[in-house]
Amino acid sequence: MIALLLAVAAQAAEPEPVVVVGSGWAPFISPMGEPFRSRATGDDTLARWFSGADRNADGKLSQDELQADAIRFFATLDEDGNRQILPDELIAYEWERAPEIQVNSRWRDPRGEGKSIKGRDPRNSYDPRGLQGAARYSLLNIPQPVAAADTDFNRAVTVEEFRQAAALRFSLLDKNGDRVLDLAELRVQLPPTRKDQRRAKADEPDARIGTPVKLED
Repeated sequence: MIALLLAVAAQAAEPEPVVVVGSGWAPFISPMGEPFRSRATGDDTLARWFSGADRNADGKLSQDELQADAIRFFATLDEDGNRQILPDELIAYEWERAPEIQVNSRWRDPRGEGKSIKGRDPRNSYDPRGLQGAARYSLLNIPQPVAAADTDFNRAVTVEEFRQAAALRFSLLDKNGDRVLDLAELRVQLPPTRKDQRRAKADEPDARIGTPVKLED
Protein backbone atom coordinates (compact mmCIF):
# COMPACT_ATOMS: atom_id res chain seq x y z
CA MET A 1 0.00 0.00 0.00
CA ILE A 2 2.83 2.40 0.89
CA ALA A 3 4.59 1.65 -2.40
CA LEU A 4 1.36 2.33 -4.28
CA LEU A 5 0.88 5.68 -2.52
CA LEU A 6 4.48 6.68 -3.28
CA ALA A 7 4.00 5.83 -6.96
CA VAL A 8 0.82 7.91 -7.14
CA ALA A 9 2.56 10.83 -5.41
CA ALA A 10 5.48 10.64 -7.87
CA GLN A 11 3.10 10.76 -10.81
CA ALA A 12 1.27 13.72 -9.32
CA ALA A 13 4.55 15.61 -8.91
CA GLU A 14 5.45 15.29 -12.59
CA PRO A 15 4.89 18.53 -14.53
CA GLU A 16 1.99 18.69 -16.94
CA PRO A 17 3.12 18.19 -20.55
CA VAL A 18 2.77 21.11 -22.96
CA VAL A 19 -0.11 20.38 -25.31
CA VAL A 20 -0.07 22.25 -28.63
CA VAL A 21 -3.63 22.94 -29.73
CA GLY A 22 -4.29 23.70 -33.38
CA SER A 23 -5.25 22.43 -36.78
CA GLY A 24 -3.00 20.95 -39.40
CA TRP A 25 -4.44 23.38 -41.91
CA ALA A 26 -3.01 26.81 -42.62
CA PRO A 27 -4.84 29.54 -40.73
CA PHE A 28 -5.32 33.15 -41.68
CA ILE A 29 -3.64 35.29 -39.03
CA SER A 30 -5.36 38.66 -38.59
CA PRO A 31 -3.27 41.86 -38.43
CA MET A 32 -3.39 41.67 -34.64
CA GLY A 33 -2.53 37.97 -34.48
CA GLU A 34 -5.85 36.15 -34.20
CA PRO A 35 -5.93 32.81 -36.08
CA PHE A 36 -8.88 31.91 -38.28
CA ARG A 37 -8.88 28.29 -39.47
CA SER A 38 -10.88 26.84 -42.31
CA ARG A 39 -13.98 24.80 -41.51
CA ALA A 40 -14.16 23.18 -44.95
CA THR A 41 -12.22 23.10 -48.21
CA GLY A 42 -12.31 26.52 -49.82
CA ASP A 43 -13.40 28.35 -46.66
CA ASP A 44 -12.43 32.03 -47.02
CA THR A 45 -10.84 32.72 -43.65
CA LEU A 46 -9.75 36.24 -44.60
CA ALA A 47 -13.36 37.11 -45.49
CA ARG A 48 -14.59 35.58 -42.23
CA TRP A 49 -12.26 37.77 -40.19
CA PHE A 50 -13.14 40.84 -42.27
CA SER A 51 -16.87 40.27 -41.87
CA GLY A 52 -16.54 40.06 -38.09
CA ALA A 53 -14.41 43.20 -37.87
CA ASP A 54 -16.72 45.17 -40.22
CA ARG A 55 -19.17 46.12 -37.48
CA ASN A 56 -21.51 48.23 -39.60
CA ALA A 57 -21.44 45.70 -42.45
CA ASP A 58 -20.74 48.33 -45.11
CA GLY A 59 -18.03 46.28 -46.81
CA LYS A 60 -15.29 48.61 -45.62
CA LEU A 61 -13.04 48.51 -42.59
CA SER A 62 -12.19 51.77 -40.84
CA GLN A 63 -9.35 52.37 -38.43
CA ASP A 64 -11.84 52.54 -35.56
CA GLU A 65 -13.25 49.16 -36.54
CA LEU A 66 -9.80 47.60 -36.74
CA GLN A 67 -8.97 49.00 -33.31
CA ALA A 68 -12.27 47.71 -31.89
CA ASP A 69 -11.52 44.28 -33.30
CA ALA A 70 -8.05 44.46 -31.75
CA ILE A 71 -9.49 45.25 -28.30
CA ARG A 72 -11.97 42.39 -28.63
CA PHE A 73 -9.12 39.97 -29.36
CA PHE A 74 -6.98 41.51 -26.61
CA ALA A 75 -9.70 40.67 -24.07
CA THR A 76 -9.51 36.99 -25.02
CA LEU A 77 -5.75 36.95 -24.38
CA ASP A 78 -5.88 38.95 -21.14
CA GLU A 79 -6.85 35.98 -19.00
CA ASP A 80 -6.55 37.72 -15.64
CA GLY A 81 -8.28 40.90 -16.82
CA ASN A 82 -5.50 43.28 -15.73
CA ARG A 83 -5.49 45.10 -19.09
CA GLN A 84 -2.09 43.81 -20.10
CA ILE A 85 -0.76 40.67 -21.73
CA LEU A 86 2.05 39.26 -19.64
CA PRO A 87 4.73 36.67 -20.59
CA ASP A 88 2.66 33.69 -19.42
CA GLU A 89 -0.26 34.87 -21.53
CA LEU A 90 2.04 35.32 -24.52
CA ILE A 91 3.26 31.75 -24.07
CA ALA A 92 -0.33 30.53 -23.97
CA TYR A 93 -1.02 32.43 -27.19
CA GLU A 94 2.00 30.93 -28.98
CA TRP A 95 1.53 27.35 -27.81
CA GLU A 96 -2.22 26.94 -27.51
CA ARG A 97 -4.02 29.50 -29.64
CA ALA A 98 -1.65 30.01 -32.59
CA PRO A 99 1.18 27.45 -32.55
CA GLU A 100 1.67 28.01 -36.29
CA ILE A 101 3.42 31.33 -35.60
CA GLN A 102 6.39 29.64 -33.95
CA VAL A 103 9.41 30.12 -36.16
CA ASN A 104 10.33 26.43 -36.02
CA SER A 105 6.84 25.21 -36.90
CA ARG A 106 6.13 23.52 -40.21
CA TRP A 107 4.48 25.59 -42.86
CA ARG A 108 0.88 24.63 -43.49
CA ASP A 109 -1.27 24.32 -46.59
CA PRO A 110 -4.83 25.62 -46.84
CA ARG A 111 -7.41 22.90 -46.33
CA GLY A 112 -7.57 20.58 -49.34
CA GLU A 113 -4.64 22.11 -51.25
CA GLY A 114 -1.80 19.91 -50.02
CA LYS A 115 -2.75 16.81 -51.98
CA SER A 116 -3.26 18.80 -55.17
CA ILE A 117 0.39 19.85 -55.32
CA LYS A 118 2.46 17.01 -56.74
CA GLY A 119 5.67 16.36 -54.85
CA ARG A 120 5.05 19.27 -52.49
CA ASP A 121 7.29 19.96 -49.51
CA PRO A 122 4.99 20.45 -46.46
CA ARG A 123 7.36 23.11 -45.14
CA ASN A 124 7.12 25.11 -48.35
CA SER A 125 3.45 25.89 -48.91
CA TYR A 126 4.04 29.65 -48.95
CA ASP A 127 6.64 31.79 -50.66
CA PRO A 128 9.88 31.29 -48.66
CA ARG A 129 11.16 34.87 -49.02
CA GLY A 130 12.36 35.09 -45.45
CA LEU A 131 8.83 35.02 -44.01
CA GLN A 132 8.71 33.69 -40.47
CA GLY A 133 6.01 32.95 -37.93
CA ALA A 134 2.67 34.64 -38.46
CA ALA A 135 3.97 36.50 -41.55
CA ARG A 136 3.52 33.27 -43.52
CA TYR A 137 -0.25 33.44 -43.01
CA SER A 138 -0.92 37.13 -42.56
CA LEU A 139 -1.22 40.45 -44.36
CA LEU A 140 1.85 41.98 -42.72
CA ASN A 141 5.42 40.81 -42.23
CA ILE A 142 5.19 40.58 -38.44
CA PRO A 143 6.32 37.18 -37.10
CA GLN A 144 4.75 37.62 -33.64
CA PRO A 145 1.88 40.16 -33.94
CA VAL A 146 0.95 40.21 -30.24
CA ALA A 147 4.44 40.61 -28.78
CA ALA A 148 5.30 43.16 -31.48
CA ALA A 149 2.82 45.57 -29.90
CA ASP A 150 5.12 45.89 -26.85
CA THR A 151 6.63 49.23 -27.87
CA ASP A 152 8.41 49.94 -24.59
CA PHE A 153 9.96 46.43 -24.45
CA ASN A 154 8.93 45.80 -20.83
CA ARG A 155 7.60 42.30 -21.67
CA ALA A 156 4.00 43.35 -21.18
CA VAL A 157 1.55 44.48 -23.85
CA THR A 158 -0.97 46.97 -22.52
CA VAL A 159 -4.39 47.54 -24.00
CA GLU A 160 -3.30 51.00 -25.13
CA GLU A 161 -0.21 49.61 -26.86
CA PHE A 162 -2.43 47.11 -28.63
CA ARG A 163 -4.79 49.87 -29.74
CA GLN A 164 -1.91 51.97 -31.07
CA ALA A 165 -0.46 48.96 -32.88
CA ALA A 166 -3.82 48.45 -34.60
CA ALA A 167 -3.76 52.06 -35.84
CA LEU A 168 -0.21 51.66 -37.17
CA ARG A 169 -1.04 48.40 -38.92
CA PHE A 170 -4.12 49.95 -40.45
CA SER A 171 -1.91 52.61 -42.06
CA LEU A 172 0.42 49.90 -43.42
CA LEU A 173 -2.51 48.06 -44.98
CA ASP A 174 -4.14 51.19 -46.40
CA LYS A 175 -1.99 51.26 -49.52
CA ASN A 176 -4.16 53.76 -51.42
CA GLY A 177 -4.54 56.12 -48.47
CA ASP A 178 -8.33 56.37 -48.63
CA ARG A 179 -8.66 55.61 -44.89
CA VAL A 180 -10.74 52.49 -45.42
CA LEU A 181 -9.86 48.90 -46.23
CA ASP A 182 -11.90 46.63 -48.45
CA LEU A 183 -11.59 42.92 -48.97
CA ALA A 184 -10.15 43.21 -52.47
CA GLU A 185 -7.22 45.43 -51.47
CA LEU A 186 -6.43 43.15 -48.52
CA ARG A 187 -6.60 39.97 -50.54
CA VAL A 188 -3.72 41.04 -52.79
CA GLN A 189 -1.56 41.62 -49.72
CA LEU A 190 -1.66 37.97 -48.64
CA PRO A 191 1.59 36.05 -49.18
CA PRO A 192 1.42 34.11 -52.47
CA THR A 193 0.75 30.40 -52.25
CA ARG A 194 3.15 27.86 -53.67
CA LYS A 195 1.08 27.56 -56.83
CA ASP A 196 1.83 31.08 -58.02
CA GLN A 197 5.00 31.95 -56.10
CA ARG A 198 8.05 33.31 -57.81
CA ARG A 199 11.56 33.37 -56.43
CA ALA A 200 12.58 36.86 -55.43
CA LYS A 201 16.06 38.28 -55.69
CA ALA A 202 17.93 38.29 -52.42
CA ASP A 203 17.86 42.08 -52.19
CA GLU A 204 14.28 42.57 -53.37
CA PRO A 205 12.21 44.27 -50.61
CA ASP A 206 9.04 42.72 -49.26
CA ALA A 207 6.40 45.04 -50.70
CA ARG A 208 3.91 44.17 -47.96
CA ILE A 209 5.61 46.32 -45.34
CA GLY A 210 6.92 49.83 -45.21
CA THR A 211 10.55 49.02 -44.43
CA PRO A 212 12.49 46.78 -46.88
CA VAL A 213 14.37 43.89 -45.35
CA LYS A 214 17.54 42.66 -47.05
CA LEU A 215 17.90 38.90 -46.87
CA GLU A 216 21.24 37.16 -46.56
CA ASP A 217 22.17 33.83 -48.14
